Amino acid sequence: AWYQRRVRGFCSKVELDEVGDTTVVVFRQERDETAMSTIVIRGSTDNIMDDIERAIDDGVNSVKIVTRDQRCLPGACATEIELAKQLMQYGEQTAGMEQYAIKKFAEAFEVFPKVLAENTGLKANEVLAKMYNAHQGPEDINYGLNLEADTPEVMDCMERRVLDPFLTKHWGIKFAVNAANTVLVVDQIIMAKQAGGPKPRQGKADPDDE
Repeated sequence: AWYQRRVRGFCSKVELDEVGDTTVVVFRQERDETAMSTIVIRGSTDNIMDDIERAIDDGVNSVKIVTRDQRCLPGACATEIELAKQLMQYGEQTAGMEQYAIKKFAEAFEVFPKVLAENTGLKANEVLAKMYNAHQGPEDINYGLNLEADTPEVMDCMERRVLDPFLTKHWGIKFAVNAANTVLVVDQIIMAKQAGGPKPRQGKADPDDE
C-alpha cells in the first residue's frame, strides 16, 4: 500500500466546491513538504484576469530567477542610462568609423527611459536630461526615474530598493544584440544578391504580342 501511494501520489482531501458559478474539484494537500499550489484568479472581465495572470507569472518568474542568481541591479532605467553614458564616452574615445556604431548602440539604451517616461505621461527629453545629469559622477550609478512623482525626478534605486534581476538584464541585452546582428547579416545578403525576376527581352518587340 505504501509503494502504491508513493508511485501514484496521494492527497489529503478531495472535494467539490463552487468558485463563482463554476463547480470545481479541489485537491487539498495539507502536508508541509508539498511543493505545489494553485492560484484561482477571479475578475469581472477577461482583460482584468489576463493582467492579473501576467502579474502573477512575472512575480513567479522573478522569484525563480533570484533563486538561480541573487545578483541584482538598480532598476527604474538606472542601469540602462549608465550603460548609455559609458558607451557614449567609449565611442568618443574610439577612432575611425567604429565610433558611430558604438554611439548608435549607446542611443539604443535610451529607448528604455523614453518608453518608461511616455507610459507615465512624462516628457522623454526632460527625463533623459534629468537622468544624464544625475549620472555625472562615478558613484552616481544608482539614480533612476521616480515614477511616483508628477514631474521628472530621479531617485536612488538602491536606497528605495527598486531592483531588477541581473539575469533579466543580461539575457535581454544579449538577445537584442543577436537579433540586431541577424538583421544586419540578412540585409547584407539581400543587398549583395542580384534582383530576380524575368530578364528583359532583347531586341525589338514582336508586334503580335501587342
